[in-house]
Amino acid sequence: MIKKGIILAGGLGTRMSPLTKAVNKQLLPLYDKPLIYYPLSVLMLAGIKNILIIVNKGQLSQFRKILPEKNNLGINIHYKEQSKPRGLPDAFLIGKNFIGKDNVALILGDNFFYGQNFSSKLKKSVKLKYGAQVYLHPVNNPNLYGVATTNKKNKILKIIEKPKKTKSNLAVTGIYFFDNNVIDLSKTLKPSKRNELEIVDLLNKYKKKGKLKAEFIGRGGAWLDTGNIEDFYNTSNFVAAIENRQGLKIACLEEIAFVNKWIEKKDILNAIKFYGNCNYSKYLKRFLN
Repeated sequence: MIKKGIILAGGLGTRMSPLTKAVNKQLLPLYDKPLIYYPLSVLMLAGIKNILIIVNKGQLSQFRKILPEKNNLGINIHYKEQSKPRGLPDAFLIGKNFIGKDNVALILGDNFFYGQNFSSKLKKSVKLKYGAQVYLHPVNNPNLYGVATTNKKNKILKIIEKPKKTKSNLAVTGIYFFDNNVIDLSKTLKPSKRNELEIVDLLNKYKKKGKLKAEFIGRGGAWLDTGNIEDFYNTSNFVAAIENRQGLKIACLEEIAFVNKWIEKKDILNAIKFYGNCNYSKYLKRFLN
């Protein structure tokens, strides 16, 4: 059972410069909420309450203003600073003391997930005891992602990072579930040509052992990468369209915590005071009523 999760919220965000020169990308507004709320909500929907957020050196105070360690969400938030980007598996080296002897989930701070049955799939994924699991989703431009080739039984045959040619269009999305071996396996990785530890190399180590499983977000679900300006605002427009049509908020942290019975009504009232007079607070008021 996975009870711990890591959000990798570091990185320089160079593709979104100059916006990211002063503010961490994960704190920029994706429609009406900071981007960090969306990956955090995914971990909370999975039932994970113990969460480490890895941020750039010098930006810790920015995150604590919106997500302090002692908060009203009924979860435990921890922070670690990253001096410079060294690849996704570096999260397990930075967070080895946080992980301890437990299994762990990793989600990228700039990835957006949405789907009708996504929560139920997440709750199955956190039951992982051994090996690793990735979520796959079809894309039109597989040359931009790590791509998995599967057989008819959905077994992963190979994973290639940004292939020039491939028959598969199944991208490896930014959420992963690992057993505790992930720490030791990450220690054995060697930097790639771009001088970073590569998540594909880590996944291939699990695949060679026959311990890598695939899950699919599914048709009707959405996985969006907000790594550049165009994708960021397309995702923001997607959230706006869904919320305005349905009247329900995506990634409302207090709502998820309350449904999970981690917080009480008084905690939501405190959150309303904290946020002030805004649409997010008005939604929380409607939710309570």
